[in-house]
Amino acid sequence: MRDKVDTVNQPDLGAPDTVLETMHALMHLYRSLRHAALRDDPDAPTQMELRALSFFVRQPGSTLSDLVAASGRDKAQLARLIARLKDGGFLSAEADGADRRSVRLAATVRGMAVFDALQQQSAHLAEVAVRGLDAAQQQALSGLLQTVKANLEAEQGTGGRRCGSATDGPRRRRG
Repeated sequence: MRDKVDTVNQPDLGAPDTVLETMHALMHLYRSLRHAALRDDPDAPTQMELRALSFFVRQPGSTLSDLVAASGRDKAQLARLIARLKDGGFLSAEADGADRRSVRLAATVRGMAVFDALQQQSAHLAEVAVRGLDAAQQQALSGLLQTVKANLEAEQGTGGRRCGSATDGPRRRRG
């Protein structure tokens, strides 16, 4: 007879909440490993700063307002973040020729070096992550993840109003 403790302490790997917890843990691990490429630099940008820097690398000459519109974040928070990136030498600012009130931002040489290091680390981690999976398995995994993403996007479209159903997972007991 199998010991009950063996099954009680083992997670149900197919349970919906376990799948999302695994995906969440995977993304945290990926971001941590990706950021490891910058850990030797005490002045390296934070995760949020890296997101903003990436935006300006991909869209040089954009403004703070462009970043606000693309990210949905608070303008004051992003202004402080951009100030830190400029102070650190990762972004440069130039007044717009047509509208002197508008400031155009772009990555500096230092900012591009950080971005390039992250891109190289990302490419390496992409290879490591699928090591041992053949092309068909990689394609199947990608398809499954796209389905999960589409399901969550559809829920986002409903405003998430379906929360609180009996199938949402474990609840804490009162008392």
